[in-house]
Order: sequence, then C-alpha cells, then structure tokens
Amino acid sequence: MSQLASALRHLAPRRLGWLQRLAATLGPGLVVMLADTDAGSVLTAAQSGAQWGYRLLLLQFLIIPLLFMVQELTVRLALSSGKGYGELVLQRFGRGWARLSTAALILSCFGALLTEMSGLSGVAQLYGMPVWQSVAVLALLIFLMVASGSYRQVERMAMLLGVAELAFLWMAWHAWPQWSHIRQQLLQLPLQDHAYLYLLAANLGSSVMPWTVFYQQSALIDKGLSLADLRAARIDTLLGAVLCQLITAAVLIAAASVFAGHGAVLLDTVPELANAFGQALGPLAGRLLFALALSGGALVATIVVCLSAAWALGELGGRHHALAEHPRAAPWFYAAFALLLLLAAAVVAISPSLVRLSIATGVLNAVLLPLVLVFLYRLARSELPAGLRLQGPYAVLVAALFILAGGLGLFAGLAGALTA
Repeated sequence: MSQLASALRHLAPRRLGWLQRLAATLGPGLVVMLADTDAGSVLTAAQSGAQWGYRLLLLQFLIIPLLFMVQELTVRLALSSGKGYGELVLQRFGRGWARLSTAALILSCFGALLTEMSGLSGVAQLYGMPVWQSVAVLALLIFLMVASGSYRQVERMAMLLGVAELAFLWMAWHAWPQWSHIRQQLLQLPLQDHAYLYLLAANLGSSVMPWTVFYQQSALIDKGLSLADLRAARIDTLLGAVLCQLITAAVLIAAASVFAGHGAVLLDTVPELANAFGQALGPLAGRLLFALALSGGALVATIVVCLSAAWALGELGGRHHALAEHPRAAPWFYAAFALLLLLAAAVVAISPSLVRLSIATGVLNAVLLPLVLVFLYRLARSELPAGLRLQGPYAVLVAALFILAGGLGLFAGLAGALTA
C-alpha cells in the first residue's frame, strides 16, 4: 500500500504538469478551426441542407480525418523547424514555387474576405442596413483593426463571439430532425448530378483552405511552442477539427430539418436563412442566435485571414510579423491589403446573391486544394527530422487521402462550375 501511495504522489504532480501544459498550448488549433467554421462554411452547409437534405451530411464527418491530417502535419513542421509554411516552401522549392504558393494563399484570403464580408453584411441586412453601406463600414473597420496591430485584445473578443457558434448545435437539436430521413438520405450520393458536385466541392473547399495551413504553422511559432508541446498541440488540433465539423454538420441538419418536405430550396440572402432558422427557435431567438453565431465565426476568420496574409507575405519578403508594425514600416503590405479590401467590398456590394458568392468561394478553395496538399506532403516527407518524418504505412494512407480529396475537389469544382 505504501508503494502504491508513493507512486500516486509522484504521478499526481506529473499529471497536473501535463494538464497545465495542455491548457497553455490550447489555442492555435481551436482558433483556426473556429475560423474554419466561418460565414462561408455556414452558408454553404445551410444551402446544402436546404437543397439536398441530409445527402451531404456524411461528407462533414468524412472531412474530420482529412482536416486533422492536414493541420497535424503543420504542427509537426512548425514545432520541429521553427519556420512558417511559406518560409519552408521558399527554402525547399525556391522562390518561383514560393510565389505560386503565396499567390494561391492570397487568392484564398481574398475569397475568405468575400465570404466574411458577405456574412457580416447579410447580418446587417437583418436590421435594415443596405449591403453597400455595411460593406463600406466593414472594410474601414477591418483595415483599422489590421493597422492597429492590437491583435491580442481583438482576438480575445473574437474568441468570445466565436463561442456563439455553439448555438448551431442547439438549433440543430431544436429543429427536431427526422432520424428516419437522416438514415434514408445519409448514403444517397447523387454524384452524377453537377449541382450536387458543385456543393460537394464547396463543402470540401470551405473546410480545408490554404490560409488555415499558413495560420496554424505561424501561430504555433509565434506562441513560442516547442517539440515538448507536440502531444498537446495535436490534441488541440483534433479537438478543433471535431468541433469545426460538428458545428458545420449541425447547420446542415438544422437547414435540412427546417426545409424538409419543401423540395430543393435555393437561398440567396442571409435574412432568408435567419428567418428559416427562426422557425426552429422562434423568430426573435432564432434570428438573434443565427446572427451572433454567423458574426462570431466571420470575425474570427477575418482576424486569422489577415494574420495569414501578413505572415505569408512577410516570409516571402524575408520579413516576419509585418502585421504588428506601423503602416509606414510596412507600406507594401498595407497597400496590398487595402486594395484587397476595396475589391472584396466592391464584389460583395454588386453581388446579386451573397449566399451563392460564398459557395463559389468554397469551390475556388476546392480547386486550389491539390496545390496545397502537394506542397504540404512534400515538406512533411523532406523537412521533418527522422522521428517525425512522414513515412511508412501512414505516409501511404496520407498520400491516398490527399490524392482522393484533391482529385475530388478539383473534379467536383470544375464539373459543378461548368454547369452552375
């Protein structure tokens, strides 16, 4: 008994120390996954449920292992090399490929800004504010937020709003889904239908995006984590991936339940979605929770996208963390970012359908997916130390999944877009 008691006394501080390390490490994985459940993901999942019922629900859960594999490789690369994704691409493949990779990231970031501004301006529509006015205010506020460099305070506020995304789980439950319908439609995959393929690509592209890879790798480095934090960082990433897809699945379930029996429904505006979700929880509570949850995800994603663009451009130019510098110290970044914001605001202001614009952005990410996966896989095979290098049966599994996901995203995106 005395030996057992002694062992427990030694074990307790060790376990407490590991839990403290886990608590200190948590953040980058959860933040990037809360951002991943952004306005584009929500609008895409809602349209999927409204148009196809539960036929795209299985995809949300199949994405979890892909999402974890992608982000877990960025964790390995960050903690073992101490370098960002863009810096590693530059070092391993040269400036030409680094420019191509960064161009894909900026294109993805521009698409993300479109979806976040679409979502936030759609929320403003709920309260009678015209889209052109809301995008002008949003563009100004986002630029001032970026120029201020005060990301610690802004990120804390965004995380608090990001918690509102959990409201989608509550809404899905109170939409009273018909489990018999879920069982009936779960394995119905009309892959011959181009409209279905288009939304399949949008769901895939709104889950695995270039800026999530850039962000998490740089955020881990910026936080000062090391290989000693690898296990905790993996848990952080796994929790984030599961939470991300549970929230997305909840949105799809709620939309499918609300529109069950009404046939395929095409949604064009955020108020249409908010009113539909209001049927599940009541007009006031439903609209308010939907607005808070959508805004929370969009705000977190805006911060992550801005940081990703700054880190990537800084790494390509041999500078780091230009986002925290005064605009006069990094005019190249702020001028480019202001131009991106103006272009995004103009596109959102003239778009006839904010929902379809967000879905199209997801499809764009799906088309870019093969490029991201190829670079990530090659880096994991060549830049990691022997103990962490991607090799053996797991490397074969990752390669197979990356080929399947990248090929499916490219085929579904192009095939769906040609007939959309």
